[in-house]
Amino acid sequence: MAPFERLKDYSQESITFTNRAAVAFGCVLLLMLVLIGRIYYLQVIEFDRYAAISEKNRVQLQPVAPRRGLIYDRNGVLLADNQPNFSVTLLKEEVQDLDTTLAELAELIELSERDIERFVRRLQQRRRPFETVPLRFGLSEDEIARISLNYHRLPGVQVEADLIRRYPYGESLAHALGYVGRINERELEQVDPINYAATHYIGKLGIERFYEDLLHGQVGFQKVETNARGRILRVLEREDPVPGQNVQLSLDLRLQQFSESLLEGRRASIVAIEPDSGEILALVSTPGYDPNLFVTGISSRDYSALRDSMDLPLFNRALRGGYPPGSTIKPVIALAALETDTITPEKRVWDPGFYQINQNGRRYRDWKRTGHGWVNLNDALAESCDVWFYEVGHKMGVDPMSDFLGRFGVGADTSLDLPEAITSFLPSREWKENDRRLPWYPGDSINLSIGQGFLVMTPLQLATAASVLANRGRWVQPHMLQGLVPELGDTPVPFNPIYRRKPKPADVVLKNPDNWDPVIDGMVSVMHGEKGTARRSAQGAQYRIAGKTGTAQVVGIAQDAEYDAEALAERHRDHALFIAFAPVDNPRIAVAVVVENGGGGSSTAAPIAREVMDAWLIGDYNNDLQVKP
Repeated sequence: MAPFERLKDYSQESITFTNRAAVAFGCVLLLMLVLIGRIYYLQVIEFDRYAAISEKNRVQLQPVAPRRGLIYDRNGVLLADNQPNFSVTLLKEEVQDLDTTLAELAELIELSERDIERFVRRLQQRRRPFETVPLRFGLSEDEIARISLNYHRLPGVQVEADLIRRYPYGESLAHALGYVGRINERELEQVDPINYAATHYIGKLGIERFYEDLLHGQVGFQKVETNARGRILRVLEREDPVPGQNVQLSLDLRLQQFSESLLEGRRASIVAIEPDSGEILALVSTPGYDPNLFVTGISSRDYSALRDSMDLPLFNRALRGGYPPGSTIKPVIALAALETDTITPEKRVWDPGFYQINQNGRRYRDWKRTGHGWVNLNDALAESCDVWFYEVGHKMGVDPMSDFLGRFGVGADTSLDLPEAITSFLPSREWKENDRRLPWYPGDSINLSIGQGFLVMTPLQLATAASVLANRGRWVQPHMLQGLVPELGDTPVPFNPIYRRKPKPADVVLKNPDNWDPVIDGMVSVMHGEKGTARRSAQGAQYRIAGKTGTAQVVGIAQDAEYDAEALAERHRDHALFIAFAPVDNPRIAVAVVVENGGGGSSTAAPIAREVMDAWLIGDYNNDLQVKP
């Protein structure tokens, strides 16, 4: 019989179980202690920190964009306003399927490929999470209604209202005011990121760009309570933004629109300045464009039409158009000749219709083929005798001419608040040697004496030179800003800091101040003399005008050939120019007119300038032109 075997040792199993239970209990107890310790650490030691984090998740500080300042003309007419604009926006964090959502929206409202492209670009440039991104601007009431009715199936889609810039007078002021547009990443790097945290628009050109710091204002902030998905539940606190400053410009809208009407259908420019103060009264460049197209983003089709137009509507002729000034700079050349004792006012020069440096040399033609005979300074200015200026230009040389042209603002941007104004350049002996690697020839001086050759000036520079002549050498820099307007209807507050932004050119001080008289008398003879080139434009004037006509060649004419405008393409015909100021004894306006391919300055540009001066000085606006938005 086999011995008895015990299958289980209950005593040993009990001991094993007890040991294992004790170990498990110890582990659980240890974990409990760790958990309690962690809870104590989080709830007691780190309470302040995590309470702040929790509050931050629930309460957010959001920037509030300021209202952009308004722009008025000198009479208080509103030139740039802000108007509500409704746009459809998407919040990426709530959109379940972006492509599907865009497709459904396209069934409700019109969405172009450009709208989609710009939306994707804005989405990539989004500055912070839970920030809505605009998809399309300028929704109509019907489109808003269709989107609102479908909110339930378009999570993350909403219609938002925003204030955008509006230019009620469109093309009339595009080149004077500039415009605002959507701010881009490069521009964000150049401004205070905190102050522009909620700003979508920034000045791109003109006054809008130059006075961006005044017009923009100061950002505000609000504390908002949000849910876990970032949606705003309520506003807890709010610090209102500081609106931008309202500015008043020296522009006169009525004169601006009237001047524009005189240039209708032409490629041309008019700049009118008040000589005593330097305030710009009108700054016109035609053709223009509607700046409202650029505010929320111009379409490719519209931009291509503007960019590809042969008339260059985007080009600001008043500030950036470089034109040979022609005979309009003859008063400055005559002043230089008198100051250098090259000639006296009474000294006569024989004009047979041409000028030669030497007997067998090239003939420099006068505009009058048969010549003017014997002419003195007054005759030379009144009749715009080229040969008189050929003679004094050749004798005087380039240095005095270049010096005096520079004193009158040639080759410099003397304006205070026109950021697009170009300086062009001042022809000189040194300039040609450095730039062209050629010496200055006597023929260059002859061309310079009548405003041809290397010399180019902008209409703004021509008007500025006319102002300096009107002031008999006293410099006042042209500018647009007249003052700040605290509230609608308040008296403008003069804004002086602008005058410290750019040093004022030195006044034109003559060795013999009496030399101003024969030059200005010659300009008066242009308008009121028996043989003055613009005498017809001054007929019936109630005031005395000092002016100078100019005609600038666009294409060269062979030496023995005769200019025939009808035989040339329209864009190859001469430019018509004219400068003037009036009244002579107490100048209140200085004007420069440039008409591209307009022909003669006396026949085309001078009559336009006369109408501008009549409008400003005696209120003759030609059938009482009304200001039209």
